[in-house]
Amino acid sequence: MTDRYNIHSQLEHLQSKYIGTGHADTSKWEWLVNQHRDSYSSYMGHFDLLNYFSVAENESKARVRFNLMEKMLQPCGPPADKPEDA
Repeated sequence: MTDRYNIHSQLEHLQSKYIGTGHADTSKWEWLVNQHRDSYSSYMGHFDLLNYFSVAENESKARVRFNLMEKMLQPCGPPADKPEDA
């Protein structure tokens, strides 16, 4: 019983510390937004990937970085409307 409580408290601590790990109330849209933003930030952080994208798109590295940052604002579009539970 104590192991289960210990694992549960560790998981709660991890979820409060790192936003991308999610929690029980995380919607599909929020999870996808976190995945897309993590991917875009990884692309910008790895210099070789950024070079690859710039060559593939025939754009400058600064333009590719700018486009990736623009996509990070709303990578999956606006959030879906939540149904009202009255």
